[in-house]
Amino acid sequence: MLIAVDIGNTNIVVAVHDGRTWVQSFRIYSDQKKTSDEYFVVLDSLMSHAGLFKQDINRAVISSVVPNLTRSMQKNIIRLFDVQPLMVTHRVETGLKKETIPGELGSDLLCNLAQAHYMHPSSPVIVVDFGTALTFSTVDEHGSVLGVSIAPGLVTAVNALFGNTAQLPQVELKIPSSVLGRNSQESIRSGIMYGYAGMVTSIIERSEQELGKEVFVIATGGLSSTIASLIPRINQVSSMHTLDGLKLIADMN
Repeated sequence: MLIAVDIGNTNIVVAVHDGRTWVQSFRIYSDQKKTSDEYFVVLDSLMSHAGLFKQDINRAVISSVVPNLTRSMQKNIIRLFDVQPLMVTHRVETGLKKETIPGELGSDLLCNLAQAHYMHPSSPVIVVDFGTALTFSTVDEHGSVLGVSIAPGLVTAVNALFGNTAQLPQVELKIPSSVLGRNSQESIRSGIMYGYAGMVTSIIERSEQELGKEVFVIATGGLSSTIASLIPRINQVSSMHTLDGLKLIADMN
C-alpha cells in the first residue's frame, strides 16, 4: 500500500491507498514547534489505531509547502515503514511540461495540476483549491502550466475579521438563507460565501477571456463542497484531488 503525506500550512493530511481506493486518511495540525519525535508518536498512534503496520506499507510520497516540517516527516516515514518516500519537486515526472512550471510553484499545486491534466487531457483546466489560501491553478490541454492566482482562503478571511474586530464573532461557514444578514453571524456568512462565490466566478471568466476558450473547472479543498452550489461554473468537486495527484506522481516515478 501507498502512504501519501500532504504537508500544508494549516494541516498535514496523511492517507493510505490500497491500490483501489483511499482506505484511511488523517488530519494533523501543522505545528512547526513539534519535534520530530512528537510527530513520530502521533503518526505511530494513528497508524496503530487504524490497524496499519510496517509490513502493510511499501511505498510513500510526500508533498510539502512547509520546509521546517519536510525533513521531520520524511525521517518519520522511513522510521515507521522502512521505505524511502518520493519527495515531490519540480524534477519528478508529473505528466506536465517541465519547462512551463514556474520556479515558485508549490508542490501541492503541482499535484493539483498533474491530476487535473491526467483527468481531462483534452481541455484546459482550472483547479480551484479552497484551502488556507484560495488558489486557482491553470493547465492547458498540452500539459503546459499557464499560471496561478492566489487569494486569502475563506477561513483565513473569517479569522482576520474575528481577530481584528472587537464585536464580530467567530462563525461556522455555511450558505446563509439570505444575502441580507440580520445578525452578525448571518452577515459574515453572507459577505464571505456570496463574496467569494463572486470572486471565484470572476477569476474563472477572466481566465477564459485571456485564453479565448472555455475551461473545465475542478474544485477541491475543505470548503469546496459547501460553496460549490453557489458557483455554477464549477464542473466537478474532487475532495481528494491533491492526494490523487500525489498518488499519480508516485505511480509515474
